[in-house]
Amino acid sequence: MKTLVHLALGVALIAGALSFTASAQNVISAKSGLIHYAEGRVYLGDQLVENKFGSFPEIKENAQLRTEEGRAEVLLTPGVFLRISENSSFRMVTNRLIDTRLEFLSGSILVEADELLKDNGVTVVYNDYAVQIEKKGIYRFDSDPATLRVYDGAVLAQINGKNQEIKEGQMLAMNGELKLAKFNKDDVDSLYKWSKRRSEYISMANVSAAKSVQDSGMGWYSSGWAFNPYFNMYTFIPGRGAFYNPFGYALWSPFAVYDFLYAPGFYNTGYIRTGGGGGGHISRGVVASGAHTTVATTRSGLSGTVASSGGSARSSSSAASSSVSSPVSRGGGVVGGGGFGRGASAGGGGGHAGGGHR
Repeated sequence: MKTLVHLALGVALIAGALSFTASAQNVISAKSGLIHYAEGRVYLGDQLVENKFGSFPEIKENAQLRTEEGRAEVLLTPGVFLRISENSSFRMVTNRLIDTRLEFLSGSILVEADELLKDNGVTVVYNDYAVQIEKKGIYRFDSDPATLRVYDGAVLAQINGKNQEIKEGQMLAMNGELKLAKFNKDDVDSLYKWSKRRSEYISMANVSAAKSVQDSGMGWYSSGWAFNPYFNMYTFIPGRGAFYNPFGYALWSPFAVYDFLYAPGFYNTGYIRTGGGGGGHISRGVVASGAHTTVATTRSGLSGTVASSGGSARSSSSAASSSVSSPVSRGGGVVGGGGFGRGASAGGGGGHAGGGHR
């Protein structure tokens, strides 16, 4: 147990301003491979992918996604994102949730796994290697030179009947062997920074979508995707509780958001972050309502420092919020200090975040 974290006042503003009862439509995920966002020149087969509001092309089995001067984000199993860099390609081998398997062909891809649901599986194949994602984390594949890097989490690499687990901070040169080496996780490039920014958008869209599900009264019994029309993007909503994704941004279930923002009684509900790095869970705690709470907000909806005065708090500490990467996309869209979505704003500062046009 490392830090006590409160949801920032900015999150309350976002949730209030973007509350859209019953309009956060959930998705019954039957297959992997939804092209969630594309910028620049991205091709599904020979067809140029164009962003249209509420329209997300599906990568069918044996279909190939490739980029020239462009990037794309693809939804795999619920909670798992694939982001493809410029001049890169992969082929969807199987798109079943129980066995999502894709063949990495060229360039660079990054996989962000926020949650791996029971009976779901994701495997990346490259030449003779089969890499099975075992835990939530961040995984990078490059073809020149052929390398796998694990920024967070763990995978199981297989080749010629041999297995090797690869953990955080380790890299594998995919040259026919299973020899590991260490790498500098702080040495990141534009693909990593862009992926982090996309992860931030997902986190921001999660807050209002989760609150909308709770307000609508519809049940939310397991983790899954939900469409947020103000962002024109899907977000990931956990089945219960709340946790930080591997990039350090919070994801909230419908009850967790509601319980924090509107829980009545003498004690205000707080959340305790457990576990190290960006993948820690946020479990329930309590803070005495007599305490005056001051929260430093961030653009991602995470709190900075929680301080109490005028009363004794049950718990108090500080939470380190993730820094916001400088935008690297050429699409032109930005996230402002408070303005989000299409036609909806909260707080000061302009900008928008969208899964489609930005």
